[in-house]
Amino acid sequence: MPNKRLQYLETSAILVPLNKNLFKSGFTPTLKFMCGNRIAQIQKEGEGVGKKIDYEQRTESLILPILEKQHFELVDIEYVKEGSTWYLRAYIDKEGGITVNDCELVAREMNEILDREDYVDGSYVFEVSSPGLGRPLKKEKDYIRNMGKEVEIRTYRPFEHKKEFYGTLKAYDADSVTILDEEQREVVFSKSDIALIRQALIL
Repeated sequence: MPNKRLQYLETSAILVPLNKNLFKSGFTPTLKFMCGNRIAQIQKEGEGVGKKIDYEQRTESLILPILEKQHFELVDIEYVKEGSTWYLRAYIDKEGGITVNDCELVAREMNEILDREDYVDGSYVFEVSSPGLGRPLKKEKDYIRNMGKEVEIRTYRPFEHKKEFYGTLKAYDADSVTILDEEQREVVFSKSDIALIRQALIL
């Protein structure tokens, strides 16, 4: 079967043909592949959710051996639609940070598996990327990684007359998140009230 994926390096918002010399510090490393020859059409919401979970779980099981071999960590897998394009994304990390060469290494090996297994319907873009500072905290390991670090929290409704908070992540459980705010007060948020929580960008 001919390889249908085209390699690109994503630098900021610009897609250019892969060239290691184009990578500069400050970019979030991402290796991207265009896959397939038709647009995935999911007719029913329930079916779409089922496929999303299946694709993410299967991708996780296939990519983990590659990452373990390189002593990389899997941060997350997501299958999402942005505009008219479906994306299958693997976020990876390691001590000291992921480089574009790391992304390329994993993406090339995973690309062969995706060609062979061919379990994703229709057209999609496969990406291997570092987590990036703007990535939301979603799983327990995200909270563990960010314990003691500065986080940004945005709430659905005002709390103490505001919706945006910054502080040090101090504790979390299944229902709540606790931060030490800028005034050194402990503030507890219900997870159901949190629209976004992510590592804060310190300027």
